[in-house]
Amino acid sequence: MCFWWYWQKEKREPYVKFMEANYPPGFSYEDFGPLFRAEFFDPHQWADILKASGAKYVVLTSKHHEGFTLWGSKYSWNWNAVDVGPKRDLVAELATSVRNRTDLHFGLYHSLFEWFNPLFLEDAANAFMTRKFPTSKSLPELYEIVTEYQPEIIWSDGNGNAPDTYWNSTGFLAWLYNDSPVRDTVVTNDRWGVGSICTHGGFYTCSDRYNPGHLLPHKWENCMTIDSKSWGYRRNAQLGDYLTIEDLVKQLVETVSCGGNLLMNIGPTHDGRIAVVFEERLRQMGAWLKVNGEAIYGTKPWRAQNDTFTPGVWYTCSPKEGKVNAIFLDWPVSGTLVLGEPRAKLGETQVKLVGYEELLKWIALGEKGIIVALPQLTPKQLPCQWGWTLQLTAIG
Repeated sequence: MCFWWYWQKEKREPYVKFMEANYPPGFSYEDFGPLFRAEFFDPHQWADILKASGAKYVVLTSKHHEGFTLWGSKYSWNWNAVDVGPKRDLVAELATSVRNRTDLHFGLYHSLFEWFNPLFLEDAANAFMTRKFPTSKSLPELYEIVTEYQPEIIWSDGNGNAPDTYWNSTGFLAWLYNDSPVRDTVVTNDRWGVGSICTHGGFYTCSDRYNPGHLLPHKWENCMTIDSKSWGYRRNAQLGDYLTIEDLVKQLVETVSCGGNLLMNIGPTHDGRIAVVFEERLRQMGAWLKVNGEAIYGTKPWRAQNDTFTPGVWYTCSPKEGKVNAIFLDWPVSGTLVLGEPRAKLGETQVKLVGYEELLKWIALGEKGIIVALPQLTPKQLPCQWGWTLQLTAIG
């Protein structure tokens, strides 16, 4: 997704050499437009994969920093998916499929700035004392996507080192929350100008791949990538570059334990496909959540986020059910799991392995801490493969 920047602005040698070796002289980034055809794009298939992942919301990149819009924007003449390339409104198609085939909330990512837009570069040269770009391009686009597609999440990005006053972010957000068609349901992030990230917003993102490992006082999101090296699709990616399902479950559990949401990025191909490696990861996550979802969905952080005695154990709380969930990522060889945090009560506390019928035996370690005897199961009898949940009731 940053190819143009690395090639044309930073002139990184591998990118320059790749273009020289594989494309004719004078080939520009704009010449990629007609080559982006999305001929295999099937929004129904995408929606079905997203549903199978167990996700509760999806955020489509409607426009990144290069300015190409995936809808036929009136403010991006001849640099959009309806006029160039696919000749289709990709935003509308995916929004319709997601809404008709799933219960996911549909959201849109939108970049405020554009790397090489002459109006933005002119404003930047004027130290943002002029506002030609936001008034003629960025803000009209934001009003357009909200009115046209009614996204329930606006994921803003790319402040271009300009303050929120340059973008008139507060003006747009006031309209969004008070007068827009999504005023009752919409949520937003924290990337609305220099100084707003991790400080102002519906939920905080703080930085890409943000995973603090401790509880935050404000709702937050860990926005990360399955391909550890890229947000976009890389044809030259190696298998080891992709996070394993074990890695992803670990990210999810750590994030939710600390009060965050996980936004897991995949990069589709130029011909409109979700690559099978991404599809597999998404379906694996869905299979894990089918068993362990009650330890994730609708939970709150507990008084301890992770266990003080055994590493790789993370806690969530289901207050309505009166349960504490201890998610452990490694099945102990000994067959017993020591938890340092729970305060168990004899005759009251019950311990259950999610996906297994019988209650588990446990012994208290004095005032605080318990030893749980795990059932002896063959690999096929395990409720799932990549991390397991103990549900504890009547725990102090």
